[in-house]
Amino acid sequence: MRRRDFLADMAVSGLAVSASPLPAAAAESRPNFLIIMSDQHSPHVLGCYGDPIVQTPNLDGLARRGVVFEHAYDQAPVCVPAKTSFLTGQHPFQTRTWSNADMLASDTSTFAHSLGGAGYETTLVGHMHFLGPDQNHGFQNWLVGIPGSQWPGGALIIPPFMRPGAQCDSKAGITLAGPGSTAYNVFSDAVADGTAGFLRQRAQESGGKPFCVLAGMLLPHPPFICSQGDWNYYRDKVTLPSVPPGYFEKLHPAIQAWRKNRGIEDLSPDEIRAARAAYYGMVAQLDRAVGRMLDALRETGLDRNTVVIYSTDHGEMAGENGMWWKFNFYEGSVSVPLIISWPDHFSAGRRIREIVSHIDLRPTIEELSGGGNTGVSTGKSLLPLLEGKPVAWTNEAFSEYPMNTHGEPSMRMLRQDRWKLVHFDGMRPQLFDLEADPHEFHDLGDDPGHAEIREALHAKVLEGWSSDLYHAELARRLPHRRVLQRWAATVKPPSLRAWPVPPDANVFPGRK
Repeated sequence: MRRRDFLADMAVSGLAVSASPLPAAAAESRPNFLIIMSDQHSPHVLGCYGDPIVQTPNLDGLARRGVVFEHAYDQAPVCVPAKTSFLTGQHPFQTRTWSNADMLASDTSTFAHSLGGAGYETTLVGHMHFLGPDQNHGFQNWLVGIPGSQWPGGALIIPPFMRPGAQCDSKAGITLAGPGSTAYNVFSDAVADGTAGFLRQRAQESGGKPFCVLAGMLLPHPPFICSQGDWNYYRDKVTLPSVPPGYFEKLHPAIQAWRKNRGIEDLSPDEIRAARAAYYGMVAQLDRAVGRMLDALRETGLDRNTVVIYSTDHGEMAGENGMWWKFNFYEGSVSVPLIISWPDHFSAGRRIREIVSHIDLRPTIEELSGGGNTGVSTGKSLLPLLEGKPVAWTNEAFSEYPMNTHGEPSMRMLRQDRWKLVHFDGMRPQLFDLEADPHEFHDLGDDPGHAEIREALHAKVLEGWSSDLYHAELARRLPHRRVLQRWAATVKPPSLRAWPVPPDANVFPGRK
């Protein structure tokens, strides 16, 4: 099959495909990029990050061949702002994207724009949670489609067995956990197969542009539904999270309210085990999908000159610390797996302990592409760390969540060296010593013995940042957002790149 026929079959209508060639030498002198971004994958449920139960041989193999960042962070523990920071190299307060209802402005550039300007062909396969008329944001090609509406008020595909009014990130997504299939599972397989097909077709060409292909997955995002085989394997193997005696009584008041507002204080051990088993199964399915993409890369020989980057938008608490989903700054929610591989260039099996962020990826990609650092990103290039060169590294990361949809205060986090401080508007902060207390069981936020470090970090986390910006912007946008949502509900404009959901995608027999 010729490449243009393949792209015509795979791409969603209305998107022009660029095929202008560069000289072969120019294409071969720069690496290609395969970027795989999952959705809601905690590094705590990954073999190469220390989990002894989950079966993730493909990601573990990528880690053995590449470089693992042990302390990587997202810039917001929620999908859209996390993804926009990943793409733009800027914090949410800079891009003005704080929630899944926010649109990334079309005049804000992404690393796809940087690569396209440097002569790369850029292709997005699947999902990056773009909202509004601009579904490209620098990507020249789009394959597979988007799993839901691109318009305000629309949503990702909610399986029909979810109760009316329930959301995937809700108690219903936990109590319904079990074996079966959802459109989330099927979509992620379609993205993996589309990416593998693109790589095989791309390998048949010669003298073309270097490429960047980004595979945007939905797994392992809830609802907590996995295949029957994975369910059978993990149901009795997963462990139940535990906390010290008196832990819940001593929780920060904002976290106590968080748990109460979401109705997760009375989950039974069986419900927790079921949701965790399904989550493990979803991670295992994700790993198999990643394996198909990596197999295609290796079988075509493209692996020798392709930088592979694996990460996720944010984590999943999966019951740790008595918490679920994201929307908080515990490690399971705000830390992310980050693995980068480039054979013969980065030492295989290296593990980096420096603190890094998603915003560091854009300058890294720009530098590797040879196009030069645009200076747009707030982050720092990871290339010195990847190459093992001495570098003075500022060991800190910021993340923010100023939304208060459940009545909790606006929050911002600073991780600096061994310390993590979480600011809450109008309340005392949380403070954790992650070297002495990696599970974040002992909050030092009101401990007199840690007053000095607490005050220093609290001042720093608020430098140049205030939730007032978010609240002012939300007040300005809300009237427009309501008009746009009513417009979309009334006019019903088509989502031109909508992924057609197979009729048998959502099958949920329930637990037996």
